[in-house]
Amino acid sequence: MEFTVNVYHATAQFPRHELYGLTQQLRRAAVSVPSNIAEGKGHRSDREFANFLLHARGSLLEVQTQLMIAEQLQYLSRDEANRLQLLSDAIGRSLNSLINSMRGNAHQAKGQRLATND
Repeated sequence: MEFTVNVYHATAQFPRHELYGLTQQLRRAAVSVPSNIAEGKGHRSDREFANFLLHARGSLLEVQTQLMIAEQLQYLSRDEANRLQLLSDAIGRSLNSLINSMRGNAHQAKGQRLATND
């Protein structure tokens, strides 16, 4: 959520004509990252949670792309864009680890069910 707040602060400096363009798109994608994690955590199975984590990762990749666009349009300084990219990279690594962990749990559970049925 801290990353999302950082994106909101950064986009507050965007030109007014981008309010319903890149500003809104970046903010929505940034909000989608923690929202998908929270929603997925509320589901009962690891498989469902993993799917929501994949959506969160997709939103994060969308944010990363939009940050690069914002930098190229000079809406963000290179330093600010790099700072946000570094934060998003760290979040991406955490998401990937969690996704891999969920997938491992799903495979273990499937293996246990197969062994029980034998």
